[in-house]
Amino acid sequence: MANGIEEVIGTLYDMIQSAWSLPLGTEKCVVERDKVLDLLDEISNQLPAELKQAKTIVESRNEVITNAKKEAENVTRQAEQRARQLISKENVYLEAQQEANEILKQAQVKVQELKQVTNTYVEAALKRTEESIAEALAKVKDSHAQFTALTNPQEKKPSPIIEDV
Repeated sequence: MANGIEEVIGTLYDMIQSAWSLPLGTEKCVVERDKVLDLLDEISNQLPAELKQAKTIVESRNEVITNAKKEAENVTRQAEQRARQLISKENVYLEAQQEANEILKQAQVKVQELKQVTNTYVEAALKRTEESIAEALAKVKDSHAQFTALTNPQEKKPSPIIEDV
């Protein structure tokens, strides 16, 4: 007998094709009943095993597809999560950079203000110092003139030692 179900079916086809046709029509033929029944029994016996194997293959395929879909969903979910983390980190970085830029601008403005205040203060201090020196010089000139007038009453010229600055 044939081994696989396909071989058994092939043998059955051959048997029917080579069978004698009945007179008065080609639709009917004569076959050996026992051989045909044996082949059909063999098909019946092998069919459940073949069907079971086919079902197992289909179930395995479905399981592989299901697992692949789950794995794809996991990979997609992980990629989305990683993307969100990177975006979050980038946002934190951008916010920190903006804050640092703002602090730098404020510091630059403060430096300019301090320079202006310092320059104004120094200029005022120098002016006060200059005025004090001019006042002191005037007093020195007065004192010198008084001294000269006291020591030399006939000379009323200013001394050439001290000159206007």
